Order: sequence, then C-alpha cells, then structure tokens
Amino acid sequence: MARAGWILGGVAALWAGMGLAQATDITIAVRTDTSSIDPHYHVYVPNAATARHIFDALLAVGPRGELLPGLADTWRPVADDVWEFHLRPGVRFHDGVKLTVEDVVYTLARAPVVPNSPSSFSQYTKMIDRVEVVDPSTLRIRTKGPSPSLPNDLAQIAIIAKHAVEGRGTADFNAGPAAIGTGPYRFVSWQPGDRLRLAANADYWRGAEPWANVTIRPIANDGARVAAMLSGDVDMIEGVPASDRPRLSAASDIALWECDAFRIIYIVMDSARDVSPGIADTSGKPMTRNPLRDVRVRQAISAAINREALVTRLLGGQAHAAGQYLPSDVPGASPNLKPQPYDLEGAKKLLTDAGWGGGFNVVMASSNDRFPQDAQVAQAVGQMLARVGIRTEVTPMPAGQLFSRGSKLEFSMMLSGWVGNGDAASPLTALMATYDPKTGMGPSNRGRWSNAAFDAALGEALRTLDDSKRNALYARAAEIAVADMGVIPVYFTINSWATRKGMKYEARGDEMSLVMGLRPAH
Repeated sequence: MARAGWILGGVAALWAGMGLAQATDITIAVRTDTSSIDPHYHVYVPNAATARHIFDALLAVGPRGELLPGLADTWRPVADDVWEFHLRPGVRFHDGVKLTVEDVVYTLARAPVVPNSPSSFSQYTKMIDRVEVVDPSTLRIRTKGPSPSLPNDLAQIAIIAKHAVEGRGTADFNAGPAAIGTGPYRFVSWQPGDRLRLAANADYWRGAEPWANVTIRPIANDGARVAAMLSGDVDMIEGVPASDRPRLSAASDIALWECDAFRIIYIVMDSARDVSPGIADTSGKPMTRNPLRDVRVRQAISAAINREALVTRLLGGQAHAAGQYLPSDVPGASPNLKPQPYDLEGAKKLLTDAGWGGGFNVVMASSNDRFPQDAQVAQAVGQMLARVGIRTEVTPMPAGQLFSRGSKLEFSMMLSGWVGNGDAASPLTALMATYDPKTGMGPSNRGRWSNAAFDAALGEALRTLDDSKRNALYARAAEIAVADMGVIPVYFTINSWATRKGMKYEARGDEMSLVMGLRPAH
C-alpha cells in the first residue's frame, strides 16, 4: 500500500505540496465485510456504506439523518399522494453514459424483488403505487395514499444503470460488470473477506474525491483492527473498543472521532410458533409449547437484563441503556418510555405467573463480528437470564450467517442490532410490523411478532403528513410494542473511529464508514 507521509503532520504537508488529483491512497479497516456489491441485495449497514461509495440515491443523507439533494436537485409533493423529483442535469455513470429517468424507473422496479435478499428493500418501496415519467428530467411517484416518509425511503435506494444491469444479477455486481454507478468511486475489485478496492471517479458531479485509490479491509477482531491502526497498516478504523480508547487517545499520531448512534441493540423472540427450534424443557427435551408466545415471559426476559451493568462494565460506558427503539432526541421517540430497571424478583414472579417458574432452556443466536463486544454481550445476557431459570445457550456466528439463518426462522431468540437513518419509521417498519412480503412490511421481523394495534398506529403514521401528528403516532406504536415486548430494546451504541493525526472524520449516527467523510485536518 502506498502510504506516503504518514508521520505526525504528514497529511497536511502532503496536501500542501500536491494537487487534489495527486492525493495519496487510503486504507480503512471495518468490522464487517459487505455481503454483496449489489446495492439492492440486503438492507445492511456494511452494504449501504459500500453502495454510497459507488452509487448515488435520489437524495443524500447527512451525518445526523438530514436529507440533502442527491441525484435529484429538487423534490416536492404535488398532491397528498404524489411526489415529484427533478434530476440533476449532466450526471453520468462511470462508463460515461448519461443518467436518465429510465434508470430511476428501472431501479425502483428492481430494488424490492432481488432474489434471496436476507432483508428486502421492499420496506422502502412499499408505498409506491406507480412511477410516471413527466419529461426527460422529471418523474412523479404516486403512492398508496399519503406517504410523508417517501423521500427518506428513496434516500436508501441506490440508483443503478439500466443498460449495465438489465439481464444481469447480484453475481454480476460482485464480479464488477454491473457495478457501474454515478458515485464518487469506481469499483475495481472485491475479494470477499479480504478487501474491496475502489478508484476515484475523476468526473464525479460533486467534484473529484481527494483520495485516488481506496482499500476497504474487513478486520472483525477488535484487537487486530486496533493493532493495524497502531502499526500504521491502515489509515482509519471503525468500532474503537472501549478498552482501547485510552491507548489510542494517548498515541501521538492518532485522533478519535465519536458520536451517538442510531443503532439499537435488541433481542427478537419467536413469538409466533407453538414449536420453536431452540426451546426445550429443563431436561433438554424439545417442547410443543413455546413460552416466548406469552407476553409475561417476554416481559420477564426484559426485566432480567441488567442494562446498566452491560453499559458500564462490559461496554466501558460507550452505550446508553434503551427503553425504546429510537434515541430520545429523534423525532418520533416516545417521551413516556424509559429504560426498564433491572428487576430480578419481578422477572421471577412474571415467569411464575405465566406457569414457567421452573424455567426452560433456549438457544440464543448472536453475531460475533458486527458491533462492539457483540458475542460478549450475548454471553452476559445469557448469564442474566440463567439467574431467573432461563438456561440460555448462546451461539455466536458471523453476522452474514446470523441474518441469513434468522431470515429462515432458524432461531428462537436472536440478539442483534438495527441502524436507523434518523427516521422513526425505520426500526418500527422493519423489525416489528407484521411480516408481509406483498406490502414490504416487517422484512426483518424475524420473530414474526404481530400486533394489530401496533400495525394500526404505524400504518396511520405512515399516511400522516402533519409532522407532529405523525411523530405522536410513531411514539404510540413504540409504546404498544414495548408493552407487548415484541422486540426487547437493550441499548444504543456510541459510534467511534480512529484516524491518523492530521486527518478528520465526520462521525455519523448511522455508523457508516464513508471515505467521503474523511478529509485532511488543514
């Protein structure tokens, strides 16, 4: 790797003597590899971060979830159920072909129907009734009733080149022929599990990026990632472990960048089936009665979790206990929901009242490479549940395997995470809405929890144009979900990055590591 000048102050000196087009190469280390270069294959933060380097959406998303112009330079509602978008003139794909409205139409038709998606983009297209071309630069999207969140949804969908993708599939993105976008970087190569290589798009419509060549390396192990940073093998890392913050802060050539995250760490439970694959009685014999279907058992599990202990002892204070699915400062969060206090005796009483005072066995899956201390958190939660008689076998695995198997409903319990985009609809629609692939609701509802009152409140919110009324409905939906413990909120993470001194990174609530946010400090 070419890493000229990475001594203290080296970046500033390098930039002082070089033009933008001559800037150096950059290598960053991430926790988790992308699962595909296909930007519509999987609603998954590593994939979204990869996509934003290669592709653009109609709207861009700022570091705190704010909507910004993207391929659409203007957008507006022209009726309660119609949004109009005007395309930015002069935008071209990496192969020189001009972007047209037909590319947008093709994209919106393809995004929700990509085969074998572990978490479908249908959640972002569910309100689209039809797309109409007004003129070569303008399109109108008619929705199934009022859809105030449509701009937020469209900001999540990368626009692809119809001429490059038509007749091709996900494998063609992964190999490169279909990976032609309008974004700041061109796809060069991807070796899954090893590295993704990108090159700056010299003709990018926002202006060329300063870094000529970018290498993104997945390094799942926290210690190895920190060691790569300390040794100078990489120029930026994400997911700084709490235990390594003091050492990195003290290093003369390293800077830290942090912000509160949109990520909720949660537990999803199989509340739909009488027979669940990981449920057994205390002797280990599989049961035909699933205790997780009882709301009192789900409430007991929540009460048995010592959230403050997880935050302070295991996570070193780099998290906040959660009582709902949105940080309290995000519009649509409920002012009435606070983190549930640890209540061991209350949990035992709930289990006894539900007829499970003698306990039961359960298998809980988790990732071991997705968010800080994920496997350790799962083990700690398992130990907490054991104190109330729920003997929990924790099975950590790579995140890609967890999501794929979870989507096939192979688990009775999962500890996982969801990164929102600053829009209250994101976790509520994806994680808790009644699963319905025809409408795009509940695509990541891997416990198949279903509650009619929740669906009604969420559905009304999704159709309400008035901001204050819509946010009140989102809050009401969250209150219903917490009361019924459809998904157990555990904590919100704090995002952290380390870079070389002389560089600065624009920390993001959605935890994406974007080279576009990495700049010289001077």
